[in-house]
Amino acid sequence: MKIHLQKELDRLKKQLFHLASLVEEILEEAIRAVHEGDVQLAAGIKAKDREIDRLEVEVEEECLKVLALHQPVATDLRFLVAALKMNNDLERIGDLAVNIAGGRSCLEGDNKYPVYGEKLNELGQKARAMLRRALESLMYMDVAAARAVLAADDEVDALYYALVDGVKRDLAQAGADAEELLCWIMVAKHVERVADQATNIAEDTIYTVEGAIVRHGRG
Repeated sequence: MKIHLQKELDRLKKQLFHLASLVEEILEEAIRAVHEGDVQLAAGIKAKDREIDRLEVEVEEECLKVLALHQPVATDLRFLVAALKMNNDLERIGDLAVNIAGGRSCLEGDNKYPVYGEKLNELGQKARAMLRRALESLMYMDVAAARAVLAADDEVDALYYALVDGVKRDLAQAGADAEELLCWIMVAKHVERVADQATNIAEDTIYTVEGAIVRHGRG
């Protein structure tokens, strides 16, 4: 019974990390599309998100099947609970990538504020790094890596609020440029939410390994 359960869990992990790799790919493309003003790249992201949605359903069904057939306990049960939550987080990141790609409208016209493109790119790279480390922490059950993700979320928040503060200063003098400036805030918020989802995954790793719920106290 235990051997069959382990095979099912290994298969589930492969499905989950395949989904994760697609999510990481779509996120990278969305950030690049906005940073470089690549309309064609942005246009292809919705199709990839539909594939992510399909895989998310498959992973959920697999998790529920394993729970029903094997009734796992202890670490195995906690992993399945974490996998269900992580699956949802990954699907949400796919949706956020679509929203980020929609921010190519920030670059329409003269793009008078290229500094925000650079700031958004920096924010995006930090969020992507958090996501990758969070996924690796779950793959290797590495609590130290998971806690590093929690710490990195503060850095992303600081970059986000610095961008927002800059936009607010420019808005005071913007006039007709207000729409472009507000676009940067909206896109940056979507990126900041990616970091939040990565934090959720890291918290679920800690839960899987230690059985500790840290989302309220970051313990």
